Amino acid sequence: MQQVNCPGCGAEVAFRSSAAVMAVCEYCHSTLVKDAESVKDIGKMSAVLEDYTPLQLNTSGQWQGQGFTLVGRIQLRYEAGLWNEWYLLFDDGSDGWLADASGQYMLTRRLSPEQAATGQFDTPPKFEALRPGDSLFFDKRRWLAGDVRTARCTGGEGELPFVVGTGWTAQVADFRDEGRFLTLDYADGFPPAVYTGQLVTLDQLKTQLLRPADEIGRTADRYRGKTVSLACPNCGSPIAYRAGMASFVVCGSCHSEVDCTTSTAIVLEKHKELEALKTSLAPGDTGNIGGKPYTVLGLMQCTDNDEDEASTWVEYLLFNEERGMFWLVEQDSGWDKVEVLDTWPRLSSADVATWQGGFFRKGFDYRSEVLYAAGTFNWRVRVGDSTQLTEFGNPQQRLTRETTDTEIVWTRSVPVTRVQVAQWFKDNKALAKAATRPDAATRKSPDNSDLAFCRKAAKWYAIVLAILNVPVVLVRDSGWITLVFAMLLLWAPLWLVGRWSKD
Repeated sequence: MQQVNCPGCGAEVAFRSSAAVMAVCEYCHSTLVKDAESVKDIGKMSAVLEDYTPLQLNTSGQWQGQGFTLVGRIQLRYEAGLWNEWYLLFDDGSDGWLADASGQYMLTRRLSPEQAATGQFDTPPKFEALRPGDSLFFDKRRWLAGDVRTARCTGGEGELPFVVGTGWTAQVADFRDEGRFLTLDYADGFPPAVYTGQLVTLDQLKTQLLRPADEIGRTADRYRGKTVSLACPNCGSPIAYRAGMASFVVCGSCHSEVDCTTSTAIVLEKHKELEALKTSLAPGDTGNIGGKPYTVLGLMQCTDNDEDEASTWVEYLLFNEERGMFWLVEQDSGWDKVEVLDTWPRLSSADVATWQGGFFRKGFDYRSEVLYAAGTFNWRVRVGDSTQLTEFGNPQQRLTRETTDTEIVWTRSVPVTRVQVAQWFKDNKALAKAATRPDAATRKSPDNSDLAFCRKAAKWYAIVLAILNVPVVLVRDSGWITLVFAMLLLWAPLWLVGRWSKD
């Protein structure tokens, strides 16, 4: 460890990683760069926007049997949002990166040119030629581009392995193979740096020294998820938003887009005047789902613009501090609960996707467009935003690939009855009235009629199987083992489906 005094304020600054070439003074935000045995101050680094991340400098954990510590961070912003990249130092002196974006975490480590060569890496593509969904073969795997974007650094802290400052720009392409990640970083030009890793959870990393709630409140002047009142810079109407969690707000009165990632809210673009949409839920509504309070952050009305008969639906973004986010989608036919998949399905062909041992055949393929938006979101939402949706499976359990110009997201949706939604939001009179409709409790879900029928059939089949095998059991000692094994094979799939279909 190398310790120096900051030329700007005299405070002590430590370089714990031998690979680190710069550090940001935590007191005066001076950017210090190693120069042989000395350091020089190259100016101020903007402070990071304190968001809802539980991570902080000196958070520790374990990965693949080795301990690590977070020693630096840069914050990167692209057109529709921002994310954190944490620089981590392993106990053996090697380093890596932990990306932190909307509650998802990806741990990657850089490959040396020799390691990249052993992966049988063909000539890497030019960044300008990449699009979401493009394929790449590396290390005997077929990778699909999930994110292709240009981002700029808006702040940093701690120590970093390269010189970076406010305005530093990176061109990055993330590729996915189920839960695995491959990143091509073009920040230093062509050929790109290659990073590999996978999606992780904080529990998997056995993280310690995370930010407690009172620390989040002290440093960000707000608690994570706390509702804060903001006056719309355009019309002055009060806007309630989740400080530290949501970064972009759409004013429900004048429909102006408000960017909350800066110190002062800025109107990005005023929409044309729209008549307020009457929806079943509204931003700020709270329901009890799975024993946890969830708050409606924002809503979007979307359409498929079908030439023969256009369909519209409303998507509600829900948030709980412990469990994160998911969507409730309201259509004429009923409701769906939609969650973003951490592990991507694999396309075994153009028309079939496999996920967790199940096969999902391709269904509808259409484009959705945002007609209306109100509330708060963790990315920038605009009227007119368009997304290509490709569905796989059936309404009882559907996987959807959502493709935009810069990224691909996979989601899983299961149907929810109107009665169930009314129970979640008991104080909502409109939902309670809708729950009295004759069809309110008839919409199927994986743990309702279909699963019940399978269980009933399995029960009778098990009885017949047991009767037919009684002679075998009486004659052979191993007969009981065979019978028990057959029962497990029969019931295991049903048990797994039952577990997956729970809220």
